[in-house]
Amino acid sequence: MPITDILQKNADFYPNDVSLVEINPKLENQSRMTWREYSLIESNPNEAYRNEITWSEFNKKANRFANFLLTRGVKKGDKVAILLMNCIEWLPVYFGILKTGALAVPLNYRYASDEIKYCLELADADVIIFGPEFTGRVEQICSSVKRIKMWLYYGDDCPTFAESYDSLVSYCSSKSPNIKLTDDDDAAIYFSSGTTGFPKAIIHKHRSLTHSAMTEQAHHAQTKDDVFLCIPPLYHTGAKMHWFGSFLVGGKAVILKGIQPEWILKAASDEKCTIVWLLVPWAQDILDAIDRGDIKLCDYQLSQWRLMHIGAQPVPPSLIKRWKQVFPNHQYDTNYGLSESIGPGCVHLGVENEHKVGAIGKAGFGWETKIVDENGTVVPRGDVGELAVKGPGVMTAYYKDEKATNAVLKDGWLYTGDMATEDEDGFIFLVDRKKDVIISGGENLYPVQIEDYLRKNDKISDVAVIGLPDARLGEIATAIIQIKDGMTATEEEIADFCLDLPRYKRPRKIIFADVPRNPTGKIEKPKLRQIYCGDSVVAQQNEIK
Repeated sequence: MPITDILQKNADFYPNDVSLVEINPKLENQSRMTWREYSLIESNPNEAYRNEITWSEFNKKANRFANFLLTRGVKKGDKVAILLMNCIEWLPVYFGILKTGALAVPLNYRYASDEIKYCLELADADVIIFGPEFTGRVEQICSSVKRIKMWLYYGDDCPTFAESYDSLVSYCSSKSPNIKLTDDDDAAIYFSSGTTGFPKAIIHKHRSLTHSAMTEQAHHAQTKDDVFLCIPPLYHTGAKMHWFGSFLVGGKAVILKGIQPEWILKAASDEKCTIVWLLVPWAQDILDAIDRGDIKLCDYQLSQWRLMHIGAQPVPPSLIKRWKQVFPNHQYDTNYGLSESIGPGCVHLGVENEHKVGAIGKAGFGWETKIVDENGTVVPRGDVGELAVKGPGVMTAYYKDEKATNAVLKDGWLYTGDMATEDEDGFIFLVDRKKDVIISGGENLYPVQIEDYLRKNDKISDVAVIGLPDARLGEIATAIIQIKDGMTATEEEIADFCLDLPRYKRPRKIIFADVPRNPTGKIEKPKLRQIYCGDSVVAQQNEIK
């Protein structure tokens, strides 16, 4: 079933029910109006604190955009790029593209102009819709990207080189364009996270998108009454594919434009959210704010919140232990996935398996897993190997990159590049990225294991372990440590804390600095290697407050 059929079903069954709510907490204190009063403001949606649309309105918006694109010659197989911050129009735009038979091409909102140009050209994009935050970046490249035949602008004050989305689309028919779609039609191009250089373009069919919805709903049992709080960027598979579980059953979603702890809890409270997907740093920030007394839980209505789940990176068991102490009634799950496997869910822990916190879990609904050596042979249980996954959500290919495709797709299996091990109960534990393994004096060191240990230190807010060149050992494990606000630490203190680690796993170098993460929460280790492979390392190893 094409993913667009689900939207039509929701519009038919629940036309007057709220589908999407947008909350912009930065605007909350601009007047004394209530949230409901803000929702009635007839203005640019980006200017209101709270906006909402029904399933009928969602579907009509998607149909209008689809019909507009069709009148401009967009056809099945064309590519339409989306460069928007999270907003209430984002998903109707996405589904409008899919309804034409074209491929949606979401772009990372952190891309610089050269990265935007690279991705547009790599994907052979024919159209782009962008928001006001990107006008300067887009203007720098619009004359040099020759294939783009339409630059659409969503927002006020349309630049002269673009056309206004609102003025053009609002007059188009809201009826379904009735383009014939099948499961085997290409639906979207997503880009790899780009933490190792310029990203690759990943093709997914409608089958992949629909299966991700089924997987998510099978894992977390969403019903029509659940309310999903969406915080991560919609351009990424993670946020959208978790939302797909609620989408499948016609549940409401709340798009929160901000990540401050008090904003998250207020949105969950006021909108009666039952499911919240967090990244590790956001969960840590919430707990730290509660510990400091900046947030008082008695100020919020959170009894309906039933599920907190985390993905995008390994989850420290110590974090979940703290979370369960504060929120003992929450179900917890962690989800593993890649953009190449249509985001989260190909492996998941399961809410019934909290006793296995630290594992990423077992094969998800409709998925298979195996752990293999360099020859593709399954390794004995307990040994470290590369995790491979297989299922209906595996990508078709890397677009225009046969060599890269053949390197990771083998007999229907996707080789993830993640090193993992399986315990006696069949639960999979991530060890590290294959390319991040540190070889020091002939020993293989897995940074995630060292990072998990260091996060047990109450003074450490975040940590990344990388390998830096060493004349004698080849590489040495180096810990970049971000200390919690208001606390201090020294190298000697951290070294003493690590004495319980095996000697070969102890960091040989300690650096106190911020740990950079991309919008999906992943540590940007190539950036750290670039920073700290130079002579500036020595200067940054001093005590920090």
